[in-house]
This record gives sequence, C-alpha cells and structure tokens, in this order.
Amino acid sequence: MRVINDDAAAPKRGPLAGVRVVELAGIGPVPLAGMLLADLGADVVRVDRPDSAPLIPPRNDIANRGKRSIVVDLKHPRGAGVVLDLAARANVLLEGLRPGVTERLGIGPDDCWARNPGLVYGRMTGWGQDGPLAQAAGHDIGYIAITGALHAIGRAGGPPQPPVNYLGDFGGGSMFLVLGVVAALWEARESGRGQVVDAAIVDGTAALATMTYSMLAGGAWRDERGVNLLDTGAPYYDVYETADGRHMAVGALEARFYAAFITLLFDGEPPAGLPAQHDMAAWPALRAAIAARFAARTQAEWAKVFEGSDACVSPVVSLSEAPAHPHLAARGTYTEVDGITQPAPAPRFSRTQGQPGRIATPGAHTREILDAWNVPDPATLLADGVVAQA
Repeated sequence: MRVINDDAAAPKRGPLAGVRVVELAGIGPVPLAGMLLADLGADVVRVDRPDSAPLIPPRNDIANRGKRSIVVDLKHPRGAGVVLDLAARANVLLEGLRPGVTERLGIGPDDCWARNPGLVYGRMTGWGQDGPLAQAAGHDIGYIAITGALHAIGRAGGPPQPPVNYLGDFGGGSMFLVLGVVAALWEARESGRGQVVDAAIVDGTAALATMTYSMLAGGAWRDERGVNLLDTGAPYYDVYETADGRHMAVGALEARFYAAFITLLFDGEPPAGLPAQHDMAAWPALRAAIAARFAARTQAEWAKVFEGSDACVSPVVSLSEAPAHPHLAARGTYTEVDGITQPAPAPRFSRTQGQPGRIATPGAHTREILDAWNVPDPATLLADGVVAQA
C-alpha cells in the first residue's frame, strides 16, 4: 500500500488536468463525484457554507481529497456573486440541492451561462429535476425501492435487504453524474455550449438493472427474491458460514468452474448422489451439502484450499481487512494519505495516472482560490465576511 504524506500528493497528471470544477458542498453522491474528478486530475473547488455541520469530521472525509475549499456565505448579498465568479472561470459546476434551489439563490444554470455559456451544469438528485416526487425529501433506500432494485435483494421468504447505500447514492448516482459530466464536456469541445446534466439516482439505478430486465424478458429471471441465479437462489452463487463464524463467497456459475469448486470442496471426491448443478428441484439438498462442508473448516483453511484455483470462491473479508488482502495489496488498490487508509483512484491510466490528494477542510484554501482563479477584490470579500479563510 502506497503511503503519501506530502503536498506533492495532489493529482497533477490525470486525464482531466486543466479542467476546473466548482462543487457546491453537500453529502453523499456529489462529494464522491467531485472526488472522482479530482482523482482524474481536475482542479475541484468545493464551496462550503460557514454554518455547515458535516456528518463526517472534515479531516476524515475522504470524498474531499484532492480538492480545495472556499467558504462562501450565500446568505450575504454578494455571496452568489462569488460563486458566479468561480463559475465564470470553470468548466463544470456540481450541485445536489433540491430542484429550483440554486435558481432561488441566483446561481442556477441561466445565471451561470450568462457569465460562461460553455459551463457544464451537473445536477444530482434522488428523484430527478421533474416528476411527482421531484420536490420530496428522500434517501438512497427510497430511491432504490421504487426502481425494483431493492425488491430484488434478499433471501427467499425474507424481506428486502438494503445494500448499504452503495447501489443508489454511489452506483446509480455518483457514477452516472461523472459519466454525464464527462460526456457533456466532450460535446462542449465542439459546440462551445454547456448544458444541464440531470443525474437522478432513480434513473441511474434503473440503468444498473439492465441485465436483470433482459433476463426477466427472456424468462431467465423470476420477479421474486432469492430464487434466481444471481440472488442466492442458486446454491453455487451464495455465501456460506465457516467453522469460525466467518464466511466464504461462492460464484461457481459456469460448468468448468463449478466442477473445480465441487472437486476442491470435497477434497477430490464428491459424494455419491450429490445433486446435479442445474437440478433446481434438488437445490435445497445441494445447498445443505455445501453448507455442511464449509462448516467443517475455518475461513483461513478454506481460503487455502481454493487459493489459485478457478473455483470462483473467495473469503468474505471486512472493510478493515481488505487493504491487506494479498491481491489488493499487490495492486495498490488501497492507499494511505496522511495516516488515513482509503481506496486508491480508479480506473488506472497508462500515461496520465493521477494521485490521491490530501483531504480539503472547509475554508482552508479560500484566499488561495480567490487568487488562483483571479476573483476580483479578494481582500474586500474576506474583510466583509462574504468569504472566510479557515
């Protein structure tokens, strides 16, 4: 795991080097999207509020790595003007407020385009910019609930199981916001015009279910939990407890991988009468046989048995254990910056790989940003309390 402790950690060579991004501070998917753009080399300036009460202590908020922070009082008569000055010098603005809020603040798309017609305006919401729920409050669990995604997650006969907030906020949200922004930036190179990117978590989550809808249409998926190939319905795609109370994950779908799995699971001698892989009527018996075998040894022992094989079996490790997994350690999938272990930038680039920057705390770079972005009269803005330096 690479350890970074100096100021040279800020990404400088990523493929988005030279792109300027203004991020209106928030929680969840927008900060992660800004982090991904910063990891790719963009100069991301986060606009923090003077009265913010962050959910995560600022020094630990990894989503704010590689950025710079300016505190702007948007309640001050001149606060919106500072954001517009930044937008006038930027390529992208990211916001995650309810529809219409930035317009009321005087920093909506039309306000920004009056200063910078080429600005890409990225909007991140749960429900989208329009529709009956557009103005409703919400969180990840509700967004994935109405798309059918939450209904599909869980065991047969049991309730839906929320997958933390990975699926909605970050899979259906952040990733689609970044995709939309990069696509709009590409288009703006030719047209010279910016546009709004309406990234709604409900839309992105629905798109993530494309393969499931394909299987549903083809009769290969039942609209029930825990009865299908990839939702723990199949005994060879599931999680099993080991003798020490830990777990092994099995994904032996293809015939040759399943054969390797069964051979290793039973020490080279599968018992007579073991049900066939695709005999769905006998899946309960097959599951019981597999579970009994896994329960006989510890996770470490089973990990050794399957190591290096094509059986598609992996130990289930914890968040704190993951950085030390031999494969992830060898690849440098995790890194350490200023004593904080965190995921390294992804994906990787052969020529223009960026590096994870240091975490930006609110207002730490206010004067630096004003000067670097040539915002007029920084001294007066500071003296009058329009902006604040931490």
